[in-house]
Amino acid sequence: MQPLLPIVSALGPVFALVLLGYLLGRLRFPHAGFWPQAERFTYYLLFPCLLVLKLGSAQLPAEALARVGLLLVVLLLLSALLMLLLGRFAGLSAPQQTSLFQGGIRFNTYVGLASAGALFGDSGLVWGAVFLGIMIPLINVACVSCFALLLRGDNEPIWRSVWRGVVKNPLILACLVGGLLNFSGLGIPAPVAPILALISGMALPLGLLAVGVGLDLRMLQRGGRGLWLASGFKLLLYPLLLLLLASLIGIPAEAQRVLLLFALLPTAPSAYILARQLGGDAPLMAAIITLQTLLAMLTMPLLLGWYGS
Repeated sequence: MQPLLPIVSALGPVFALVLLGYLLGRLRFPHAGFWPQAERFTYYLLFPCLLVLKLGSAQLPAEALARVGLLLVVLLLLSALLMLLLGRFAGLSAPQQTSLFQGGIRFNTYVGLASAGALFGDSGLVWGAVFLGIMIPLINVACVSCFALLLRGDNEPIWRSVWRGVVKNPLILACLVGGLLNFSGLGIPAPVAPILALISGMALPLGLLAVGVGLDLRMLQRGGRGLWLASGFKLLLYPLLLLLLASLIGIPAEAQRVLLLFALLPTAPSAYILARQLGGDAPLMAAIITLQTLLAMLTMPLLLGWYGS
């Protein structure tokens, strides 16, 4: 078991910003219309700049990269199958099952990158960017496919949802650009690197504040069984599944520590938007997002210390 104090010291400021964001949201400061625009600004500009900078200048061993890719694909397939089976056996309705599914496999990008940087420095940000580049497109395909499988309604065609959710995702495009700059040997052009560094420095604080603004404690009353199943799986069983697969595949220790951090993350706020657009149980999804984010303030430092030994 790793010492708990350094982990708490590193993650404390991350969650302090989330709580500050919650307070600012309740106070409507600076005003209600500011935060949706701030989150959009972060998502479409600040975070892509951060990912391009870190991936474009990273040095990653090819063999470790292949093993991490295999691990993440197998992890997603197994966890997606488990969530589908769990929702069916728990007797949840089809819309509830879609929220359970998203709550079990999605992750909060903002909290993940901020925590990885705080705990592991540039190495954490680089492996975190690799995690995002692989998992974001796969998770988007899995979630849209889940809605199509369970709801079978007259929503827009699945190919169009996948196109919009994957190919146009700014974080995926940023990972592709950073990866191409890296593997081509071009790297980040010298005049551009300091500009990207200044821009990306705003990404993590603003993103964490936006996470806090989005929390809604009133939704916790409407969760029910699906709320606790999704939270228990995502915060406890999902990271154990990752560690089991990592030991079987042989992931380097440095990469495994960062991947474990990302496996411990609460689900993503963007899951609520997808639930609302595609006919899922949006109130349940909002409750899952809120509860997991609050519980993760406790489970992340504790389980990082326990599992990361």
